[in-house]
Amino acid sequence: MTTHENDAYDVVISGASIAGSAAAVLLARRGVRVALLERRSDPAAYKVLCTHYLQPCAYPVLDELGLVPALEKAGAVRNEARWYTRWGWIEPKAAPGGPELPYAYNIRRSTLDPLIRSHAARTPGVDLLLGHTVSGLIQEAGRTVGVRVSTAEGEREIRARLVIGADGKDSAVARFAGAPARLHRNQRFSYFAHFRDLPLRDGITQSWFLEPDVAYAMPNDDGVTVVAVIPDKKRLPDFRRDLEGSFLDFVRALPEAPPIDSAERVTKITGTVNYPLHSRKPTAPGIAFIGDAALAGDPLWGVGCGWALQSAQWLAEAVSAAVSGRGDLEQALAAYARRHRRGLHGHQHLAADYAKARPFNPFERLMFSAAARDEAMARHMHLFASRLIGPLRFLNPVALARASAVNLRHRGTAVPAPPVPLSRTDS
Repeated sequence: MTTHENDAYDVVISGASIAGSAAAVLLARRGVRVALLERRSDPAAYKVLCTHYLQPCAYPVLDELGLVPALEKAGAVRNEARWYTRWGWIEPKAAPGGPELPYAYNIRRSTLDPLIRSHAARTPGVDLLLGHTVSGLIQEAGRTVGVRVSTAEGEREIRARLVIGADGKDSAVARFAGAPARLHRNQRFSYFAHFRDLPLRDGITQSWFLEPDVAYAMPNDDGVTVVAVIPDKKRLPDFRRDLEGSFLDFVRALPEAPPIDSAERVTKITGTVNYPLHSRKPTAPGIAFIGDAALAGDPLWGVGCGWALQSAQWLAEAVSAAVSGRGDLEQALAAYARRHRRGLHGHQHLAADYAKARPFNPFERLMFSAAARDEAMARHMHLFASRLIGPLRFLNPVALARASAVNLRHRGTAVPAPPVPLSRTDS
């Protein structure tokens, strides 16, 4: 085990995907010396299993990073959306004479990950170290002061004032630190496939809430659309017997289904049958967690990329002075933990409850039905679905009163039963 003279940094980050690369850039711009570690040796490596969706809540971070022009040049699609419910389609539109609705982008991780990683590598103050796997932590007097790393050339130590775990929900940094995660069972499973030349109405993202099953189709860069099915686990035996047939039948049976039979499927069908939601305390002595290492949400909501970027920004804002020797690091980490909890805890609580694969509860029925019937309520729903407002603002008394008034005006309107996608045994 060797420690070289240049193996001392202000911050060492484990994981050079979205969260880690964003944090590296934002910290380095604030004068912080950053070692950005990535276990994979390929600079173009990317995460495969992802919704490829950057929520509008992430736009300010993308703007601060200076990535918006590069994303648009790479073909990222601005993510307008419409959502099917048993009351009809929720279709958010800008108010007449008002500002455009907030947006961010749909972009495949095969495009996004190399783009943001190379952006970090070009940032003065960031050393991108590929092929570096964290194999342990260096601890002194009860706090972490660096990492042990395995490389093709052998073992080395890298010391830093702060270690950041940006290494995903199965974070090695968290495991070595003994930082357990709180798990919430997910009673849905998910499968994804990419299609080329798949027309969607208005060319925008579409989601189907079929209670309890969910599906979506999201147009991405290079003319590729991500199609996902997220059914109740009661349907899992059908998918295990015939994955391709069950996937295609599910999509074909959607209301106003996208014409997948006329499109070209360009990837295999991939997914996961068990993806629990989890969260852990976002700090420990000398350690901070960002992205999925701190909180992994339900893929149903497409929040992972956006929350990775936001948590990177919150951490950089909180600790940059302290890790440069100009403040108290423990106080800075406490401030980050409060900001993280305030921004994401409420959303995660609601998502964990909906992951039980239940139908809409009374509040959800009230708000979704009103949003399908009223343009102002649809815009309000868009702000919440974009994670620009939290549950308390979403369910504030004025919004609840307006939703109730909208639905009273529609009392007696027939509500069609939601269609049920066929299983292989039904066809």
